[in-house]
Amino acid sequence: MSEEATSAGQIRIRVCYATPAIQAVKELSVPAGTLLHDGIKRSGLLEEMREIDLSCWRVGIYGKLKTLDTVLRDRDRIEIYRPLIADPMESRRKRADKKAR
Repeated sequence: MSEEATSAGQIRIRVCYATPAIQAVKELSVPAGTLLHDGIKRSGLLEEMREIDLSCWRVGIYGKLKTLDTVLRDRDRIEIYRPLIADPMESRRKRADKKAR
C-alpha cells in the first residue's frame, strides 16, 4: 500500500505512546510533507490520552529525538516519550551506596 499511498501524495505513519498500563499504536495515512506535530494530532492520541503534553514532553522517530516541526517520511514511527519519574543518576547513586554498605 505504501507505493500506492506515496503516488497519491500520501505517506503511511505510525504514532506510538505507552504507559505501564497501556500501549497505544495508531497507523494512518497523511499527506506528504506533514509535520511531526500534525501527524500526532491527526492520530487522535491527544484526545484519547489527555495527559500528553507536547509543550514539554519529548518526541522521536525510531528512538531518535526530533522536533515537532520535523517533516515526516513514509513509514516513520513517531514515539511520544513520557517524562522520567526518577533521575537515573540519583537512582544509580542510591543503589551504589546501598551496595557499598
